[in-house]
Amino acid sequence: MEITRIQPDGLVVSPAFSHVAVVPAGATTIYVGGQNGVDATGAVVSDDVAEQAIRALDNASIALAAAGASLADVVQWTVLIVADADLRAAYGAIAPRLATLGAPPLVTGGRVAGLGVPGALIEVSAIAAIVPD
Repeated sequence: MEITRIQPDGLVVSPAFSHVAVVPAGATTIYVGGQNGVDATGAVVSDDVAEQAIRALDNASIALAAAGASLADVVQWTVLIVADADLRAAYGAIAPRLATLGAPPLVTGGRVAGLGVPGALIEVSAIAAIVPD
């Protein structure tokens, strides 16, 4: 059994995301709540969106590991970026790391007026699945 990620004919093909993911029965589903670019004390690490993006991804990785998963197990990412933050810098900072993980996950992104953590410019959440051997 494995997770199948699909890029159907008739939809744009991207190395950054898939359109459909099929998780087989018996897989363990893991939900990671919104992670910002903050350190272990909750302090925002920088006013630079690229640095925050890297830290948010690191925080998501820590959360996934606590549940026995890794970035490679992510089926879907949700990415929220504050409206005036540099989208290209944020994605550019994390794209090389995500590109090494094999088939791309599903990605939903949005621009928002603000986030719950003052000074945060990006927030990522994830749904992952672990398929039993």
